Amino acid sequence: MRYMLSCRSGSVWCRRGVRQLLAFAALASAVMLLTNVTGCGKHEAKKPETRPAEVAVVAVTPRDVPVSFEYVAQTQSSHQVSIQARVSGFLEKRVYTEGSTVKAGQVLFLMDKKPFQTQVNGLAAALARQRAAMETARLNLERTRPLAAQNALSQKDLDEATGSFESSAAAVEQAKSQLETAQLNLSYCTITSPVAGITGAALQQDGTYINPQNSQLTTVTVLSPIWVNFSLSENEMQRYRDQIVRRLLIPPKKGNYEVEIIMVDGSLFPHKGQITFAAPSYNAQTGTFLLRINVDNPNGLLRPNQYVRARLNGAVRPRAILVPQRAVQQGAKGHYVWVVNKEGKAEYRPVTAGEWHGNDWFISEGLRAGDQVVVDGGLTLQPGAPVTVHPLAAASEPAISGGVPRTAAPKAAPAKKGN
Repeated sequence: MRYMLSCRSGSVWCRRGVRQLLAFAALASAVMLLTNVTGCGKHEAKKPETRPAEVAVVAVTPRDVPVSFEYVAQTQSSHQVSIQARVSGFLEKRVYTEGSTVKAGQVLFLMDKKPFQTQVNGLAAALARQRAAMETARLNLERTRPLAAQNALSQKDLDEATGSFESSAAAVEQAKSQLETAQLNLSYCTITSPVAGITGAALQQDGTYINPQNSQLTTVTVLSPIWVNFSLSENEMQRYRDQIVRRLLIPPKKGNYEVEIIMVDGSLFPHKGQITFAAPSYNAQTGTFLLRINVDNPNGLLRPNQYVRARLNGAVRPRAILVPQRAVQQGAKGHYVWVVNKEGKAEYRPVTAGEWHGNDWFISEGLRAGDQVVVDGGLTLQPGAPVTVHPLAAASEPAISGGVPRTAAPKAAPAKKGN
């Protein structure tokens, strides 16, 4: 009552109290309203729905796949001849152009023939003298033989005539042999190429006296056919044999691989070759096994000691499984892929990956025909997650190239004889 009376009396303290009371009432109302709004929100909130992941898949279809093997190789001349002087004398003239291509029988060098021609002339005269002596001995023997038969001459005279003729005949043969040797030496003064090929630099200059110590004049290298050599390690060869035994690889008949030569710019050499030689034993220093390819090189495009790549075609992987490389992922326990099972859910599948084939990957274990392998959209999948499947668009599939890069998988190839 005092409070009300005080208010009516218009005191300052009364008006201030009323304002405070009204402020407390407004604050209480706001708190109640906020509490009601918050409580209603808790009852109305819903858990967001999980949408299935969209993935692109490819169906596993085993098929026979032709495969190739590529190796770094080096060219080698099939026949390199060292041109040597066969006689001692002065080198008169070089008649070929260094580095040019020559034919078999083409003249390369000329030596001074005069000393050799003089020797031939002297031995020819000696041969004529011996033939004259033999003719005289023959006539004497023919006269002596009938007289000895009539006892007009003794047996001793007949024996001497016979011995003189036979000695003269032997002297003729000896002179003939000496003349032939001299004629050969004269012919050696004209030095020719025994093969067709490309010439090297001249090692001796005109006017040099040639003897056994400096007899090498140049080299001639055969360019066609040319050899291409490459090597396989023992482990590579063993893996190759194991795959054949397990029927994971079928080599061509009799090991006749068709070999393509890839140039340094990636272009194909126009001629193909065959494996013609395999070293009978491993190289103990390098631990490798040498194989040789024989290739026609009519235009001389390949030169000795070039580095090229040899691609061996003809092998087949029967009922092989190929999946795009981007479908295979690497985990802590090895390679794996995601597979869509019959319930339309993602399934984690460990696999054993082989070598690459173009932009695909051979899978030797872990997949079977009909499996739906996730190619795109598998990075965020979890086991058992529902997925929406779309077939892999043909335009997005990478083209398979003809080459096969070297990998840790078996890459060895047998020699022509077969292993």
